Amino acid sequence: MSVTRDDRAGLKWDRAARYLKIARVLHQHQDGIAAGAVADLVGVSKRTVYRDLAAMERDAGLPIWQDGGRFGLAEGAFLPPLDLTLHEAMTLFLAARVLAKASDEYDTELIGAFVKLAAVLPKVLADHVQATADLVATRPPDQRFTRVFRTLTEAWARGRVVQIEYDAAAYDPSRGIRRARVRPYAIEPSALTHALYLIGYDEERGGRRTFKVERIRDAALTPQTFDPAEGAGTVAELARGWDVIADQPLTSVVVRFKPEVARRVAETRWHASQQLEREPDGSLLWRARVAGLHEVQLWILGWGADAEVLEPPELRASVAEQLQRAAEQYRRRA
Repeated sequence: MSVTRDDRAGLKWDRAARYLKIARVLHQHQDGIAAGAVADLVGVSKRTVYRDLAAMERDAGLPIWQDGGRFGLAEGAFLPPLDLTLHEAMTLFLAARVLAKASDEYDTELIGAFVKLAAVLPKVLADHVQATADLVATRPPDQRFTRVFRTLTEAWARGRVVQIEYDAAAYDPSRGIRRARVRPYAIEPSALTHALYLIGYDEERGGRRTFKVERIRDAALTPQTFDPAEGAGTVAELARGWDVIADQPLTSVVVRFKPEVARRVAETRWHASQQLEREPDGSLLWRARVAGLHEVQLWILGWGADAEVLEPPELRASVAEQLQRAAEQYRRRA
């Protein structure tokens, strides 16, 4: 009998949930516990426990120790538990849902987080959590991405400089792979590109830079440390940008939206600095000061002919050129 995609998703969910149960048992027994006792508490065979312990250490990077037939977790393997209210857990769940949509990579940590959230949610919400985890589990795993992501997380959390190999050829094939030493200030998801970005201080370039995590071929911790206070202004800086690119000068942007879409534009706060002004004919003037123009241009292009850039001139010219090239392409195809 063939195994369906839903079956595979269910198996991955069951395995992730079992890993969590075993990890909790180990965490509760600081002096160690025999594999047979773990099997009895989790409800699986002793052979499965041995196999799971090896996989948890190899794939999830959990620091599991063994001594005289007893197994345990190294101190500091888990962060302190959270006591969440229903509404706090729901807020975290919605944030995780956004991340599940924003990232196209399979992430075992994301499934683990969903499993833990399911444990504190009412059944109707827990069922939705499971469906989300099943969806994530169907994506093909990317071991390189997971390895890089964990290294960056460790570097950011512990204030360690990280050495990365960055593929800068996406826009310019002649650039190739670049080595960089970076002080991690933040890891930020992007709703525009469905990707994660490392934001930090590039020691070679002498300034704050943004690196797409999917383009980082390899990452390694260095012995050097830095003061995490250096990145204290990162959140405020990100608020200046449109999405994740915020290390560029602020520019005033003015867009006129046609009456047909004015109400839809006005019902959302697209940027912290936006100001709205209704025109007598029903159109809407949208104003904001944005760091960098590339990301806001993608948003404007999404409105097609219903949006007209008034300022700045270089953005107006760029959007006009993109629309003209698209129109010419469609005419050629026709």
